[in-house]
Order: sequence, then C-alpha cells, then structure tokens
Amino acid sequence: MIYRKLHIISDKTIKSIEIKNRLLKKIKLNRLIDADLLIVIGGDGFMLQTLKKYKKFKKLFYGINSGSYGFLMNKFSPKNMIKNLSKAKMVSISPLEMIVKNNSKQIKKHLAINEVSILRQSRQAASLSIKHGSKQIIKKLVSDGILVSTPAGSTAYNLSVHGPILSLNSKKLSISPISPFRPRRWKGKIVSDKSKVIINNLNPKKRPISAVADNIEVRNAMNIIVRTNQKIKFNLLYDKNKSLQKKIKIEQLRRETT
Repeated sequence: MIYRKLHIISDKTIKSIEIKNRLLKKIKLNRLIDADLLIVIGGDGFMLQTLKKYKKFKKLFYGINSGSYGFLMNKFSPKNMIKNLSKAKMVSISPLEMIVKNNSKQIKKHLAINEVSILRQSRQAASLSIKHGSKQIIKKLVSDGILVSTPAGSTAYNLSVHGPILSLNSKKLSISPISPFRPRRWKGKIVSDKSKVIINNLNPKKRPISAVADNIEVRNAMNIIVRTNQKIKFNLLYDKNKSLQKKIKIEQLRRETT
C-alpha cells in the first residue's frame, strides 16, 4: 500500500530531529489535515501522546523509534524507509476509558492505550475494592496499587509487576496488583475487554490514591471506572514481519525462558 500524503510529527530530541531531517530529503510533506499517514518520531511515550492528541483526525500512524525501548515503534531504516512504508501492516487498537470521581466530587475522563494505574498517593498502602460489573473480584486489596492493562500495554508496566502478557487478539484485559500485602498471594485476574472494572478507595482520608491513564494523573481518586472504548480505533502501521502481535509473542517467549 502506498501513502501519497505524508506528515511528520517528532519530539525535540537531537536524534529525532536528525531522523526528521533525513526523511525530509526523501519525502514530500503535506499539511496535517490533508495527510493519509502521520509519521511519528520519538519514543513510546511520545507516540501515546500523539495518538491521543490527533485521534479526531482518524489517520494512520507509523512510528519511528528514537527512544530507548520503542515497543510501539518501528526501527529507522534510511535505505528501506519508503519500501517499509509501502509494505507495512496495519493493526487497530481500542483504548481504555478511565472515569474518575475525586474527593471534590469532580468527574475526570481520560484515555489510556497501555494501562490505567491506581497508585497509592502517600506512604500508606492503598485499600481498594474491585468489581467486574456487578461481580466482586476482591473485597479488600491492600497494596501499592493495581493496573488495568490492554493487550498492547500488557508488555509495559503490567509486565514489570508480573502481570500476564495478552495476545493482541485475545479480547481481554489484565487486572494486576502492585506489591499486594493482603491478600498476599492474589495474582490478579483476566477479564473480557467488554468488562466494566470498578475500583473504589475504601479509606480515602488515611489512604489517598491517584488514578493514572498512561501518563495523565488524577489525584485523590475516590471511585474509578475503567472500560474499553470500542468506538475509538487507533490504526498503527508496522514493518512487514515486525508486527505488534509478533513483538508481543517475542516478549511471551522471553518471559517463559527467564
């Protein structure tokens, strides 16, 4: 597939600017509004910001990694850039929607492509109840917090807290505790991506918590609802034989051998 109208968005690091300048010698740019495809140069964090910022344009996104890990990105190949673009494969992902009521009874809504993190806000551990729709998952969890992760985000923060890696087409969400104290052996739960996960702070005065959608924080959260927003689709492009699905499978194999 050939994309005739391209636009480049990059962060301000030296490496990103260098990649952008090299691409400008090969690619004719169009205005953002006219482009078929947005080339995003940066790291995973910058890609997450860009997807949310430009979601209303409903464009295709092709990431080029200039950061450290770059799980959501492609490796920059100056010789094969045009060829890679023409043969890139698309994957569509839906984000989580986080709805938070804080202690001032304000309602905040944010999207998360990787995960929603519920984190203790003070030296005191969080005290949480977790429901899956009307069903109680856990009546009282005392921990540093909890994560609700998408398949795309299951290899990020979720993996570092020993949560399960989900395949991209699993239609599941992962609920993973962060340093659980009580019950100490609780490992979390995998639920359908059609689920509505409800998290309540059981002791907000003594044990305040923050709710974080990827990197956007809402402090002093009282009640958090997390669900997949199926109406929103982010369309990402990956180089042939290096799809997001294959990256997830590689992480699964690494985990099994370590």
